[in-house]
Amino acid sequence: MGRTYLVEEGIGQYLTELSTKVKPYVTGLLIGQVSVGFAPPQRDYVIRAVRTPPKEQQQEESLGPPKLASLDEEWITTHACQVSRMLPGGLLVLGVFMIATPELAKDGQNALRKLIFSVEKSLIKRRLWKPAEEEVSDRAALQICSATKKVVCRTYDVQDPKSSAKPADWKYQSALTASWVALGCTVNVNIHIPLLATSPNHDLEKNTKNGLNRWSKQIEDSVFLINGQVKDEDTELLEGQKKFRGNTQPSTQFSDVKVLTQLCQGASPRSTATVQVCSGSINLRGAVKCRAYIHSNKPKVKEAIQALKRDIINTLSDRCEILFEDLILNEGPQKKNVGREYHVLPQRLFVPVAGSSVMLSDYKFGDEATGEIQERFVEMLDQPVQAEDMHIAEDIST
Repeated sequence: MGRTYLVEEGIGQYLTELSTKVKPYVTGLLIGQVSVGFAPPQRDYVIRAVRTPPKEQQQEESLGPPKLASLDEEWITTHACQVSRMLPGGLLVLGVFMIATPELAKDGQNALRKLIFSVEKSLIKRRLWKPAEEEVSDRAALQICSATKKVVCRTYDVQDPKSSAKPADWKYQSALTASWVALGCTVNVNIHIPLLATSPNHDLEKNTKNGLNRWSKQIEDSVFLINGQVKDEDTELLEGQKKFRGNTQPSTQFSDVKVLTQLCQGASPRSTATVQVCSGSINLRGAVKCRAYIHSNKPKVKEAIQALKRDIINTLSDRCEILFEDLILNEGPQKKNVGREYHVLPQRLFVPVAGSSVMLSDYKFGDEATGEIQERFVEMLDQPVQAEDMHIAEDIST
């Protein structure tokens, strides 16, 4: 039995509209959630499809005969990395889609297979957490014929480079995005990262990533209190809570989570101190707002906490990445020899998905105008956003 993709009805409309504009093909990403359980049916939830932003030079290229060989893999994987930064815990890039004319249909599946592995490879590079043993590694390849509107959905196991296509069901469902469970927490961050005298001083990005790697292990080992209680990880998250039945309006059951970090790491009470000569240090300080979403179909505590842990780790590493990109863009790679420098990390904001109780996220520097963020949502997620719908979640962190 292959996987079943339960897809928000509005996505069908979106893909139909895209197919009328195809010349000769369009690609994009599928966003949603993987259900972890082994028991059939193996269901995944697709809440958004997002087309790849067009490139300016594509108009000139389209004058020649249509070819899938001209697919810009790097452009598509870069888009996937940017989009994954905008996804809260629990949501991920589930796969890729392609709408193509009938003459390109034959090569479509090979092109999609190649894209799925490229996208996954670039996303894995950026992660500071390791996948769980029971993690589902199947990703979807959706192909639609622009003329007949025929839909073919297959999956590939991204952990197996020789993986062959498996058939999958693609089923539209109304009000799929209406009922989700949200978890939220505020994590106070105070990370001290020593810069070794032996390591090149200019490589701040690499040193920061190493420091965040150590901190992420602390987060993995933390204790999570859900609504003030420690819950057994195999129990149902909503146990003892009223469930909303027959409710098609967007509604969220919200759980407030506290994160308790261990003061000392390691099981052994004895530890060996290491003395290292340092030329400086990086300090990351502030309070970050984190959020995760789990589909309300019998979620387990373990799945919910895992989704929130990943959001905590991702949101800090993504911000540092964005800051370094901004510094290189505005100051160049040369670093000045200054005794002390302060940089403000971008603040997190949340924006609702149209017709859904789920919110997507983005990051805003203090001097960034609202219009720039609205443009980014249109470019990255093909979604217009009203200024009043943007919720800045936190104070400034350094």
